Amino acid sequence: MTYNARTAFSLVELSIVLVILGLLVGGVLSGQSLIRAAELRAVSTEYSRYLTATQTFRDKYFALPGDMTNAFAFWGAATGCTNADINSVATGCNGNGDGAISIYAEGFRFWQHLALASLIEGTYSGTATTNNAVLGGNVPRGRISSTGYQIWSEPWASQGWTGTGSTEISNAIRFGAWGAFGGTAGDPSRISNPSLKCEESWNLDTKIDDGKPGLGRLILHYNVSAACLSTSVRGTAEYILTGNGVNALVDYQHLK
Repeated sequence: MTYNARTAFSLVELSIVLVILGLLVGGVLSGQSLIRAAELRAVSTEYSRYLTATQTFRDKYFALPGDMTNAFAFWGAATGCTNADINSVATGCNGNGDGAISIYAEGFRFWQHLALASLIEGTYSGTATTNNAVLGGNVPRGRISSTGYQIWSEPWASQGWTGTGSTEISNAIRFGAWGAFGGTAGDPSRISNPSLKCEESWNLDTKIDDGKPGLGRLILHYNVSAACLSTSVRGTAEYILTGNGVNALVDYQHLK
């Protein structure tokens, strides 16, 4: 049997193939990085849009969306809800006007009120079955897969924060992944699970706020995000940036 050297690859040909493969792999990784960067920019843009919409709503209607006591007078006939307090009657259009947006009842009406006022895009039901958040149904979807936004109102201490200001109750737009909190069976599906890396949250926090995870308008949920935080003391907490775990935290964005 005669060996034909022309059937084998030369070192030059193999080198060219390896270079092409390297370029393809590098292109894919670079493309993934660009996509992720665009998703993170979208989080910042979406939050700014919702914050501006809330402030505009308050200036126009003299109330916070969801907490508005006379929403029925503006939109009740169009939506079919009743002239009642949503906190007491499931079909109610109105909030109770106490300045706090209750997590589930008023929190779902929050998005509906903003949409009915034409301040955000989309159509939202304003209600929930057994308090479940539904992406695109009663809460907005995020650009990152399986993420969304939900209103939360609770003391920072209930999230594990300590120190000055921990007893403060905050109305906040929470950004995170959808699912049962901590994977607990029977718990309402909601926006309460990690969705970003520690470094990604630090990047967003530095760009749109103060870079401090326990202070300002962008605050992390301590109990969920402890791996990203140096301490539970709000005033002195710093980001831990050495980890590279996927979905290491929940972003909690403060409405003032």
